[in-house]
Amino acid sequence: MPQITSGVILQLTLLLSALPAQYLISRWTSGNAAQRHIATRSILDTWDSVRGSYLNSTAWVDWLNTWIPKLPSFGEGEEQYPTLEEALAIDLLMHDNEQGYFGVSKEVRSPRPAYVLHRVGQVIVETQNKMVGVIVGWDAGLRAPPEWIKRKKFSDSELERAKDSPHYRILFGGPDSSSLLIGYIPQNNMKLFQGFEPDIPTLEHYFSHFDGEKFVMEEWLQEIYPDD
Repeated sequence: MPQITSGVILQLTLLLSALPAQYLISRWTSGNAAQRHIATRSILDTWDSVRGSYLNSTAWVDWLNTWIPKLPSFGEGEEQYPTLEEALAIDLLMHDNEQGYFGVSKEVRSPRPAYVLHRVGQVIVETQNKMVGVIVGWDAGLRAPPEWIKRKKFSDSELERAKDSPHYRILFGGPDSSSLLIGYIPQNNMKLFQGFEPDIPTLEHYFSHFDGEKFVMEEWLQEIYPDD
């Protein structure tokens, strides 16, 4: 944990209180008409749901929400939540890792299981936060590090279902045009959004173009997902 001083507490508290307003304003003022329409339907509850979403950026918010109310007696319950170092480690794993977590494995996904309903390159709406993203990878079942799974606080039955449920690596645009969010989303938490081309950073690394229905994979990605 970083050293906590009264000045740090004040700065973090102000930062946390500003995040909801900044996020909601950005959802209203950025993007095209389709994105603003989606934001309108959920703008009143977006902040509450984002804090518990599958997006890796919530590690920061969860950490702040956990430790600021507990100060100065922050020793209690310390093992129940990730430290800042653990949150950073999970964030790095979300971006890339050698274990194949979060849909980054280079293993060829063929044959394609019939229960994997969505395909790389499709545009989706994440149903919890109504955020538009693009699928850049998938796992036939949950494939994530133990510390990430622990944070989800699954019951035993929920964890068993998650292990057998397809999970998708999704790229989302952040509050501004240059920011990027990465999600690892279960199949039942998304729906297709056809005929819409979102502007999300780094998509050009994965896809050559948008054909009107979905993004067309680059050759290296097609080799991993030949049946998509």
